[in-house]
Amino acid sequence: MNPLLRLKQVSKSFHQGSLKIEVLHRLDLSVQPGEIVSILGQSGSGKSTLLSLLSGLDHPEMGTVEVKGENLAKLSQDQLSKFRSKNLGIVFQQYHLMSNLTALENVGVPLELQGSREFVKPARLALKQVDLSNRLAHFPSQLSGGECQRVALARAMVSEPSLILADEPSGNLDQKTGREIMDLIFRLCRDRGQSLILVTHNHELAKLCDRTLLLSDGRLKPLDLTTQA
Repeated sequence: MNPLLRLKQVSKSFHQGSLKIEVLHRLDLSVQPGEIVSILGQSGSGKSTLLSLLSGLDHPEMGTVEVKGENLAKLSQDQLSKFRSKNLGIVFQQYHLMSNLTALENVGVPLELQGSREFVKPARLALKQVDLSNRLAHFPSQLSGGECQRVALARAMVSEPSLILADEPSGNLDQKTGREIMDLIFRLCRDRGQSLILVTHNHELAKLCDRTLLLSDGRLKPLDLTTQA
């Protein structure tokens, strides 16, 4: 089976004055369709940089990032935007909802980016799947943090993408609400056969994934959490 996501010898550096700082060093990674992978790492280890590369928001200075066989760096901005809206769902810690749009309109944004004229029906369905059918016309300011993250999850899921990228999706929520959100993400991804890459500091959440990788010193290493207390 061909991997859904493949990184080949990916490196990324930043310049701080005259100093060059290598954040990621020759990373190789393959994720199969339907596989759920967690990535652990300390603050500053490069997790956010890695997610930016996986989503095509940034490109590596060396190596390739391929999703469904497409080298993201070779797509034009317009092609990349449409490819991302169709094939990638992204859930951020900070929600990133548009404050002037209702929950329904926020969820419909990826479909509009694809050129779809009809977003209401699939957006309604996506919000129903995250138990927010009674919040369609509410704006983000009228929603709780947990509800905002559910809207963000519905937005990530509405196009039925092959790959979900989640960056500390429960980080801004209390423990109970955060666990409810994570249970929902895991259930939806497994029910739909979607791949999930979860960036988290939470070892208990990481244990629920098919495998865990540690990002340290710019490299990804397999991590066995079953041996840890």
